[in-house]
Amino acid sequence: MLLDRRLIVVTGKGGVGKTTVAAALGLLSARRGGRTVVCEVAQQERLAALFGAHDVGHGEVELAPGLFSVSVQPERAMHEWLRHQLKSGALAGLLGHSRLFGYLTAAAPGVTELVTVGKVWDLAQDERRTGGSPFDTVIVDAPATGHALALLRAPRTYANIARVGPIARQAGSIDRFLRDPAKTGVICVALPEEMPVSETVDLEQRLSDDLGMEIGQVVVNGVLPDRFTSGDARTLRGLGDRGTKAAQAAVASALVEHGRAEAQREQLERLRAEARAPVSTLPYLFEPELRRRELELLSDRLEETL
Repeated sequence: MLLDRRLIVVTGKGGVGKTTVAAALGLLSARRGGRTVVCEVAQQERLAALFGAHDVGHGEVELAPGLFSVSVQPERAMHEWLRHQLKSGALAGLLGHSRLFGYLTAAAPGVTELVTVGKVWDLAQDERRTGGSPFDTVIVDAPATGHALALLRAPRTYANIARVGPIARQAGSIDRFLRDPAKTGVICVALPEEMPVSETVDLEQRLSDDLGMEIGQVVVNGVLPDRFTSGDARTLRGLGDRGTKAAQAAVASALVEHGRAEAQREQLERLRAEARAPVSTLPYLFEPELRRRELELLSDRLEETL
């Protein structure tokens, strides 16, 4: 039921395939009839390449029917916020480009995170302050776990610091939206390996302790197929050095793959034992590059478990 949330944050350890999972989720949401946007942050633009499109920038570009992409640029997001507060594009441009204002925002910790998550929050509203048609589902391809926590923590920090005024009101609204489980869901992507599993368990605890938020689903990416049973492996080991060199190489390769799959299963069992959130899996795709066809396949698998 995570796709019933207005905002879905996809995070996890770096290199686990967050962008791939976010793209597959976007396809699934759009296929269900929801007008969907996938947001990339920190000016990263990896999503467009998965769909064979050019860089999308800060604008909203349609990648597939009902599926859009936005790459949030903090400077542009700041100017949008100023334009909304000052009710004047000219004044916003004047202030936003002033050297003193640039120094102040650069010196204030967490401003980049605040304006970034503010842009994401705006995309998830029925009436957007920046204009444009509303989205039914906003999916955030969030940074790796530590930076994702900073992103989610920024609105509460500024609401507490400012206390009164437009920044406090806006930051408070964003914070309440993020921590409302009926509106915002969190998906953590992991690999079936020791470090990503440990980081996922740690993130779940930190989200709960620091922000009162829960992970709604853990998606384990890149799970190898079980090609051989333990009996098969014993038989292969019993072959020893028999056969041609090519046959020996094939046997050795099969045993290595069996060992990797077995190690993955052990980490999956550990994750299911230690995490509170439900755990689902996505298969390892033996493709040099993922494209639309592979993303559709992954979205089908996600539909079975979400």
